[in-house]
Amino acid sequence: MHSSRSERPVDVLLARYAQSHRHPMNERIHCICVPAIVLSLLGLCWSLSPAVALVVAAAALAYYLRLSPPFAVGMLAMAALMLVFLARLPAGAVLPVSAAIFVLAWVGQFIGHRIEGRKPSFFEDLRFLLIGPLFVLAFLYRRWRIAY
Repeated sequence: MHSSRSERPVDVLLARYAQSHRHPMNERIHCICVPAIVLSLLGLCWSLSPAVALVVAAAALAYYLRLSPPFAVGMLAMAALMLVFLARLPAGAVLPVSAAIFVLAWVGQFIGHRIEGRKPSFFEDLRFLLIGPLFVLAFLYRRWRIAY
């Protein structure tokens, strides 16, 4: 194990995030709800303007690139798929679909944390709203043996 001085910021953030995401059911809920929240947030931005969604996605990707280029690549792929999905929805459907997904996914998140018995990480540090998607992506990367 590396000392905390040699650990990358992304490793420290993921370890801290994992402290309140240990229950297997909470982890499964997060693997569904976190990507759904990302999709819904991009959709809410898209309903303002596709350009707004692209700017928000680019800003998040810039943050991810600073933390870990391999994670940034994964998040780019995920964001691209989500943006293509949003572009294919009828214009009038983006806002109601995104709002419904947003509400349902957050209800799921809070159910997961009730099961976990711990409050969501972002109550402690708002950066964890951006770390949640990396936590989910890390599951995939470990399964596919992709270094991050």
